[in-house]
Amino acid sequence: MLEKPAISDDLIKFHLQKEFRFNVQQLNFLPIGADLNTAVYRVTANDISYFLKLRKEFEEITVTIPLFLKSQGVDAIIAPIETKSNRYWADFNDYKMILYPFIEGKNGFDKELSDLNKRNLGEVLKQIHTLEVPLQLKKLIPQETFSPQGREILTSLLKQLEVKAFSEPTAAKLEDFMISKRHEITRLIERTEKLAFELHPKSSEFVLCHSDIHGGNILITEQGKLYIVDWDNPILAPKERDLMFIGGGIDSIWKSEREEAIFYDGYGKTQINLSALAYYRYERVIQDLAVIGEQVLLSNEGGADREQSYQWFISNFLPGETVEIAQKTCRRSRE
Repeated sequence: MLEKPAISDDLIKFHLQKEFRFNVQQLNFLPIGADLNTAVYRVTANDISYFLKLRKEFEEITVTIPLFLKSQGVDAIIAPIETKSNRYWADFNDYKMILYPFIEGKNGFDKELSDLNKRNLGEVLKQIHTLEVPLQLKKLIPQETFSPQGREILTSLLKQLEVKAFSEPTAAKLEDFMISKRHEITRLIERTEKLAFELHPKSSEFVLCHSDIHGGNILITEQGKLYIVDWDNPILAPKERDLMFIGGGIDSIWKSEREEAIFYDGYGKTQINLSALAYYRYERVIQDLAVIGEQVLLSNEGGADREQSYQWFISNFLPGETVEIAQKTCRRSRE
């Protein structure tokens, strides 16, 4: 969320004191992240800094998984802090309040990952993918279904463009762009649907995946220690669900085959299902286009986020970006 929500700082401080038993010295909103359901703050209490997340859509698994991973010796995890009521979140109006230690560092969008960071990321992902998840915890984690939801939303938005004109400036820009790319977007939907149909009936080993491991969710400290953050959407899925990000064009971390090779030095030798990789790269584009399309076309909410969302939408179609990379991966899977 780029714009501060309409919540009193004093009210947030009061609830922090109530739930975590400390007096807040300072509370600073952090304008980061693309999720309109989440606002984050830096909190200072007793001269110690914390990272506060206020999240509207909340599932308990988003705190349970980091706690489990930490208990299994995965050091690259920042676990939430327990409240006085022995939970790891607190109710706060329409939000859930989750508090973490504040780790000084920069994410993979703002700081170039070193070769050591990339190799370490491979090692950590392999550790996560090969963990034995207890059955009781498995039952709580969503499982891959190759859902058509994103494709259906995007198809519906394309149909709305045929009957509705949008007057809000950002929505009007997005309308014009989507019309100009209608055939390309339709082909994206069709290719993704075909891959989903091919993959769904095939048995594949499902592992614990982060599901959104782009540069923004990789934190690097000044000392070079790596953390994987934002476990809001864990899923049991083929390992390609995470591996699609390695060279997938979601960010600028992976600029060459050499850098991908460094990651796999850490991850270890593994058989990659290129059809699954292509599906997930297509599906990521579809999901992003659907979410942004709904945000911009179906509401006037978002303020400063709206223009940024529009820029993210059109960037997918630039040369060398996510659409082109997904297409190349799909062609490789057919060779």
